Amino acid sequence: MADTTTAALARLTRAVTAAHPSRPLTDPDRAALAPLLISPHDLRGRLESFLDGEAAGRVRVTGTLDRRLLLLERPKGGWVAADLSGAEHASRHWPAWTTEHVRLKTPESWLSYAELTETAVYRLSRPNVHLMALYHPEFFPLPRFPLGISDVARAARTTMMGSVTLSDMQLGVTLEDLLKDLTAARPDIVGISATFGQHDLMLQLLDAAFALPEPPVVVAGGSLTARNEKLLLHRYPGLLVARGGGEATIQGLLAHWHGDIPREAIPGIGYTGAARGGGLTIGQRRTAKPVARDTSSDILPELDLLPATLARNGVAQAETSRGCTNTCSFCPRGHKGLWAGAAPHLLPWFLEELRLVFDQHPGISRTLYLVDEEIIGGGDAVSRVLELARTLHDAGFAWESSCRIDQTVRTDQDENWHLERARMWRTLVGLGLRRMLFGVESGVDSILTRFNKETTAQQNALAIRTLSALGVPTRYTYITFDPLMSLDELKATHAFQGRTDLLLRPQPGLDPGDIVRGVRDEEWVAAHTTGRPLHTGISYMLVSMECLIGAAYTRQATAEGLTGQPEPLMGRIACRYRDWRIGVASGWAQRWVDRHFALDYTFKSLEKVLDGPPRHAVRQARVVLKDAAYDVLGDVIDAIEQFDVERPEHEAPLSARIEAALEARAGLLRDRMATTAAEVGLHLSGEHAATLAREHGRWASATRWELINAGESCA
Repeated sequence: MADTTTAALARLTRAVTAAHPSRPLTDPDRAALAPLLISPHDLRGRLESFLDGEAAGRVRVTGTLDRRLLLLERPKGGWVAADLSGAEHASRHWPAWTTEHVRLKTPESWLSYAELTETAVYRLSRPNVHLMALYHPEFFPLPRFPLGISDVARAARTTMMGSVTLSDMQLGVTLEDLLKDLTAARPDIVGISATFGQHDLMLQLLDAAFALPEPPVVVAGGSLTARNEKLLLHRYPGLLVARGGGEATIQGLLAHWHGDIPREAIPGIGYTGAARGGGLTIGQRRTAKPVARDTSSDILPELDLLPATLARNGVAQAETSRGCTNTCSFCPRGHKGLWAGAAPHLLPWFLEELRLVFDQHPGISRTLYLVDEEIIGGGDAVSRVLELARTLHDAGFAWESSCRIDQTVRTDQDENWHLERARMWRTLVGLGLRRMLFGVESGVDSILTRFNKETTAQQNALAIRTLSALGVPTRYTYITFDPLMSLDELKATHAFQGRTDLLLRPQPGLDPGDIVRGVRDEEWVAAHTTGRPLHTGISYMLVSMECLIGAAYTRQATAEGLTGQPEPLMGRIACRYRDWRIGVASGWAQRWVDRHFALDYTFKSLEKVLDGPPRHAVRQARVVLKDAAYDVLGDVIDAIEQFDVERPEHEAPLSARIEAALEARAGLLRDRMATTAAEVGLHLSGEHAATLAREHGRWASATRWELINAGESCA
């Protein structure tokens, strides 16, 4: 595989020589420029420094990573245009605005003399856009590649307008740094990406931005922001809110900044006075198309921040599809029931760029985390996902992702369909699938109906059996508490999580057809069970339903008079439980989760960047936490049954009883985890060992039951 960095540097050298024959790049110059190819902002700055002088001319760097365009002004007039990918200029999709402002002498080549109008020179560098990703390091000790702002950066760079800078608080940038940039660098456009738990950070940035004498254009996006649009616009009338993925929005915003289109024509934007559509009811599906770029053509990110992410032992993320095939009632996102997948043949250049960065970090597992909500999707699903897996495997990457459980077992499909899916899963494992996350959410039919999962408990059970027997490494999400549940449903939830007839031993030598039939035979299942309870395979235990703003489930809770005021930190509505006892239990379960969250997240993050025995040791450590959480669930059910649902004045005694049970469990867990952490530490070294030691020390010293998002528990 050709080294794209070496080739790009060679083209850059030729371009500099063509523009400035008397100032050729030396080997040290090229060595300094090599790591900057990934960031056009940094590359431009270094070239301007190198070419500094009265007759040096201006420098512009634009375009996306796979088609980076370098423009160098010649001292005696005119420009040199170099496509660092080596593709001819004529093959580029030139934005419409360039038609009258950029003229190439030899468009059939990657290197050409060019004439640029002053309008072009201006548009190539303005507006200055600063994209900011927020973060609370005390809750999430290890970073993940900031996909949201990186996707938006790529979309902005396709327009060839402006200069984009990215900052991520995961990577050592502080809130003070971001506030300083607002006043010192004075960007023209500020984009803020905020997710759940980051509302406090966003407010500080917005307060500072709108307090400036001449505020920048500020657009806020992310899953949290979309939930809080009404509240944010009330507080900041000049704010713009990106309602969708953000790519089409940033492209429209750049055009608007230059006066090409009115604000009303910016796609997917919310602002003071803009219309806002209503939400869906449970079971309703959307028919309108989402506002987003064509996912079949491009949903890949820029990689400016990937080197820094891996340098901090972080996780590489990407996505190959957008949306979901279902309309779960608890999900408020606008693309419910809408799914589109990118063509796998678009990935090779991107995977090559990833490889070049991973080569500099040999201690990081070469695993790509595809954060698709539903990676398999619909249509010609099997052939697409298999081609995708082969592409990743051929590039040397293992991978993980997520999909619906009904991609394994369907009640409306025959045996041939199930045989095809069984063969698909076994092939995917052979092509590098390291783990797949399935949103089971419940093993109780009445709850599944309330969640509009369009699955049944038996269907979920058969799918879990099938996947484990096929040897598919899995994780499952499961919502343990929800405000509308009954005690019988909670007890059934506990029973399902404790079932030992679901996780079966892998059967690598068995024909897929025998497995499809075997999982439906209880005698066959009994002969092949691992004996491990299901809860050991649940990603996060004791999860409570969040009544998110805009979700159909939230409207159902409101109809029953259970909801209260908005809680913008988490983009949700305060909600009481129909059964006050379960509400008390949920509140204490959340305290248990929050007390152990940072340590569990550390284990989970380490597992993602490790391979072999170290990874296995870390994974087993997470099982210790899951076992303890399952015991806690049993304790709270025992406590609930001692109190009458008709006596809500007994909340304090029930709370005290549950707290005592949690204290006892925490003591037992502390002792067991001390041994477990020491054993895991034997498999780790360097920063990985130091990270675990630090987080285990913090966890072991905790003595209070505090909520991470204090005062905002749904319970």
